[in-house]
Amino acid sequence: MTEATQSAAGPAARMFAADRASRLLGIEVLAQGDGTAVLRMTVTAAMVNGHGTAHGGYLFLFADTAFACACNSHGPVTVASGADITFVAPAYQGDVLVATARELTRFGRSGLYDVSVARGDTVIAEFRGRSRSIRSTEPRSRDDQ
Repeated sequence: MTEATQSAAGPAARMFAADRASRLLGIEVLAQGDGTAVLRMTVTAAMVNGHGTAHGGYLFLFADTAFACACNSHGPVTVASGADITFVAPAYQGDVLVATARELTRFGRSGLYDVSVARGDTVIAEFRGRSRSIRSTEPRSRDDQ
């Protein structure tokens, strides 16, 4: 996404633009909408564990980033209150993965989201995230705590 598109696209795009960790891993936003997001990431050599498969922590981070984009699409700032992941199949170096996040429901300041991570037609992992909107409209820094 270009800088102009990010600022025009809303709170999720602005959040992702400031997410250095995800961008350094090469995660790209393919699509975003109200309560939805589709992201892409290629598994690199640095993401492979001692078994020769993608480390689960990277798969969790990837799914969590898609979740963050979906749950921040409405504004205000929304954070994870909890999440879990089920690893369904291994991913390998060079695999191009797509994470598709969708909102199941929002109630009060809370929400529930599912993220499916796939390599082509093969599901790699299923993630469920629980969100909580905070009162602030801007991301917090360490100094704010």
